[in-house]
Amino acid sequence: MSGHVDTAPFEQPASFAFTPENLEKAKGYIAKYPPGRQASAVLWLLYLAQDQHDGWVPRAAMDHIGGILSMPPVRVYEVASFYTMFNLKPVGRHYLQICTTTPCWLRGSDQVVDACKKKLGIGIGETTPDKKFTLLEVECLGACVNAPVIQVNNKDFYEDLDAASTEALIDALSRGEAPPKGSVTGRQTSAPVGGPTTLTEIK
Repeated sequence: MSGHVDTAPFEQPASFAFTPENLEKAKGYIAKYPPGRQASAVLWLLYLAQDQHDGWVPRAAMDHIGGILSMPPVRVYEVASFYTMFNLKPVGRHYLQICTTTPCWLRGSDQVVDACKKKLGIGIGETTPDKKFTLLEVECLGACVNAPVIQVNNKDFYEDLDAASTEALIDALSRGEAPPKGSVTGRQTSAPVGGPTTLTEIK
């Protein structure tokens, strides 16, 4: 399943350069690899570029990365277009990635998807007219025990969702709030839904 989002026509920026802070981070990533193998840092640099550029990687950024790593730009394009975690078109301020793989589906991800569509008035792969939200269906996010799960902006996980809590999450994000990450039901890490059943006392 592709992670690249189809949006209305958009303009590519004419140029891109890492901020001084991100350039230092890029140098640190490159230094982790042996001489002559600096191209191995391409994933790290693409992540930096995406984070710096509002959640998507423009072609100018890929050209810039190719120059830093001494690799043909087309090789950077190949990597960026292969991995679904890189967006090659603009996304909303809040990039909602809903897991619908089997564990999430068994625990109600269909209701989470429907709640997002209803609340935002958009379909999968679309962005709201105000550019606040982009909605995407993705494969496993690796938080199966606390399914269903939404990942926001490639970093914040919201778990144990249902339709009502999904709408509440969207409302909070719309107000500019940053809801507490993790289980929306207050579940302790990956404990059973009813709470821990073993090692419940300190002796």
